[in-house]
Amino acid sequence: MKRSDFLKSMLLASLATKGMGLKALDHWSKTATPTAKMPVLFLGHGSPMNAIEENEFVAGFRNIGKQISSPRAILCISAHWETKGTRITAMEHPRTIHDFGGFPEALYQQQYPAPGSPQLAKETAGLITSAPVEMDHDWGLDHGAWTVIKHMYPNANVPVIQMSLDYTKPPQYHYELAQQLAALRNKGVLIVGSGNMVHNLRLVAWDKLQADNYGYDWTLEAREFMNNCIVSGSHDPLIHYARQGTALQKAIPTPEHFLPLLYVLALQEKGEQAELFNDKALGGSLTMTSVSIS
Repeated sequence: MKRSDFLKSMLLASLATKGMGLKALDHWSKTATPTAKMPVLFLGHGSPMNAIEENEFVAGFRNIGKQISSPRAILCISAHWETKGTRITAMEHPRTIHDFGGFPEALYQQQYPAPGSPQLAKETAGLITSAPVEMDHDWGLDHGAWTVIKHMYPNANVPVIQMSLDYTKPPQYHYELAQQLAALRNKGVLIVGSGNMVHNLRLVAWDKLQADNYGYDWTLEAREFMNNCIVSGSHDPLIHYARQGTALQKAIPTPEHFLPLLYVLALQEKGEQAELFNDKALGGSLTMTSVSIS
């Protein structure tokens, strides 16, 4: 972090301790005037090393941040927060979680001191009528959130909250829950799903990670199927991905990295277009494909 950004974050923290936290930190307002509708994003986050490396995928995150309107706040649904039931982070100062192992020390030194938003957390929970929602004060921002958001908003000046994935529920449940969040788009909230559409770590070709757009046949088949569904607005086959054959079964051996995509697709409204970026295979059994809907 630049020294100027560090000093800024320390100043904000100081203001919060003086009783000014919600005024100084919480840009979200329940009574704010409506804004132009925010897009929704699915970001293929890939390796945590993307937090400190410079590559084409990081450039893609940075570019999309420049292309869209500056949000009042961000709601992130990350593959890396699974819970029984649904939770939303509701602290003023979410911690930066280093939920990985075996990486260089420089990665563990990274901090992303974006403020949280207890008010937005309560507003979001109030929109969800299909399930109880628990306010969470322990989690923070995991690497599915901060390693990509930091490239879009490097000054860490946009409040960020996370919503967990209920691992006990099927894809249709998640899709329908996501639809209840639609009102946030008109209030300046950028909703981000973070995962990877094709994510089979057990079959990664580690010796091919530097190869450009390298994917196994089934990876490329799954990517083409998913991309066609996304661009055409055909969501049902993706909700029922387990019925779509061997390629998708290999591409999605566990659902957590795929479900954030369904949260984004569920918020697509009539007339909105889905655009792909960072659309490449990686290491044989991963894809970095990302989606912007507006």
